[in-house]
Amino acid sequence: LTLRRLFCCNASASASVTPSKKKPLVFLGSPQVSVTVLDALLKSSSSPDSNFEVAAIVTQPPSRRERGRKVYPSPVAQHALDRGFPSDLILTPERAGEEMFLSNLRDLQPELCVTAAYGNILPTKFLKIPPLGTVNVHPSLLPLYRGAAPVQRALQDGVKETGVSLAFTVLALDAGPVIACERFEVDDQIKAPELLELLFSIGSKLLIRKLPSIFDGSAKVKAQPQDDSKVTLAPKLTPEESWLSFEQDATVLHNKVRAFAGWPGTRAKFAVIDETASQCDILEPKIITTKVSSPENVQNEVDDITFIKGALVIPCGGCSTLEVLELQLPGRKVVTADAFRNGLRGQKLKKL
Repeated sequence: LTLRRLFCCNASASASVTPSKKKPLVFLGSPQVSVTVLDALLKSSSSPDSNFEVAAIVTQPPSRRERGRKVYPSPVAQHALDRGFPSDLILTPERAGEEMFLSNLRDLQPELCVTAAYGNILPTKFLKIPPLGTVNVHPSLLPLYRGAAPVQRALQDGVKETGVSLAFTVLALDAGPVIACERFEVDDQIKAPELLELLFSIGSKLLIRKLPSIFDGSAKVKAQPQDDSKVTLAPKLTPEESWLSFEQDATVLHNKVRAFAGWPGTRAKFAVIDETASQCDILEPKIITTKVSSPENVQNEVDDITFIKGALVIPCGGCSTLEVLELQLPGRKVVTADAFRNGLRGQKLKKL
């Protein structure tokens, strides 16, 4: 369908009808965490004194989920449809540089684009379209953790503080001038999905507060260039990284479990030994929830896994100990350490 600007005037309309003067804004996002930002924009645009409208939503194309049986729209697209947003204004290009998509975007004449975990590279041709630029909601304190997995890599590093930044998008990855940021204190148990949700919620509020200055141009004048000497990178997670090595310190492993929660998860190898039958089986569970054990739980036997107060207690590198509180066997539900222990029926457990 040929896309047209919303609220355009019909030449035959009555002279008493006043055309909308709201500035068109295009939102780009894909996963569930982006929905918070989209909702904030839709709510703000519907207020009587709003000077902008969400003219279109750009998101990743539908994908196959649930073992490939069905094709589903992205969480952002599904949420927009559920809210009654026009389906012909939900754009799903494979790449943001497609000429048909760019032509449709130009027809919308957006004053501003806003991105939040869109998941697609924006080329120069795209960035030249909105006169006010493109603003990204990025869940880190830029220039720290530029890249695809800022929250996950920050947790993996065991940071005590992170935050969210509003920055103008440039061709270089997450390198644009920063409009504003908010800091967030990180506790030692929070996992990546929860922290992502919190940061995008904070970022959505920050975006709405800063939109007036973005629209009047003052934000671009005051935006601060990033200090490239302080840049750290946050590359995408890979399934190959998900294995836990108990030769590492327990704190390193605990932070990895928190960081990889959701996807791809963390996995470990255990040996289940039945001494009566002289039999040994290998288990490869996902490790769901952990904590670093207190020093008194450190074991003498370096390979033995014991059970203490509802936890699997695993000796790790540096004379440290990791407690596993929840885990999941392949094809099974998440269970507590106590439930897992009951299923062993007296068999011994060793780490591999």
